[in-house]
Amino acid sequence: MQDGILAKHYKKIEDLKVNCSLCPHNCMIESGKYGICRARRNVEGDLYSLNYGMVTSIALDPIEKKPLYRFHPGSLILSVGTFGCNLKCSFCQNWGIAHENPKTMRVEPLELVQKAEELMEDGNIGIAYTYNEPSIWYEFIEDTAKLAKEHKLKNVMVTNGFIGIEPLKGLLPYIDAMNIDIKAFNNHFYQEICKARLEEVKRVVEIAAEKCHVEITTLVIPGLNDRMEEIEDMVKWLRGITPEIPLHLSRYFPNYKMTDIPPTPVETLYKARDKALQYLKYVYLGNI
Repeated sequence: MQDGILAKHYKKIEDLKVNCSLCPHNCMIESGKYGICRARRNVEGDLYSLNYGMVTSIALDPIEKKPLYRFHPGSLILSVGTFGCNLKCSFCQNWGIAHENPKTMRVEPLELVQKAEELMEDGNIGIAYTYNEPSIWYEFIEDTAKLAKEHKLKNVMVTNGFIGIEPLKGLLPYIDAMNIDIKAFNNHFYQEICKARLEEVKRVVEIAAEKCHVEITTLVIPGLNDRMEEIEDMVKWLRGITPEIPLHLSRYFPNYKMTDIPPTPVETLYKARDKALQYLKYVYLGNI
């Protein structure tokens, strides 16, 4: 029996290779090799999801910690994560589970849903798929979220938004809220710092905002994405979706491979908030 389960969203091609279409990387994976996310492997011409039911972190968190400030404020949510990520952000705040090999425990979808249901008496409203990048946990989230819906539980994704459009549309009927990271509002940052592309993330925000509650988070990093002109461009674009979309501007602290950049000056965050409030109704500061 192979590790993991047969994955969705891939095509078989010649010489036992597969083309994964779960995210915009569209990895071409040879037999025995892994995708960029490290959570999907080609086994003799079939793609397997290696992280199905594999949990690295679980906690009952305030919904505001996701952060979601305008989705059932004051409630709690059972938060779970797995391993791997499809981005390579040099400033990763959860690199231990995103890019290392953390310990895991096996949890089945029904088991997780039943745990979340038991916690409803304590104020839990559902399940948040978070901590690492949840979109690469696709099959497990789809199965769990369907069950959670049947049990009157909410489903939340905290994501980098780098997911293929068809997979996204497959999950959205079961997702009640998303917090989507916009790492920066310039493609050079995405390509050099995250090894991704901005336009794909923008498209995901636009589609998701039509189907569920969406809030945005941007980690403001000195010298890289903190120009007021760039922040203004971002909030103008967000206003075009809806001025009601909440924006969270978070303070950067040195981490992972970018320990040489100092923490974001608090004054920069205040200026960014003031600029954003010219276009959006709800702007919050984090990590201060």
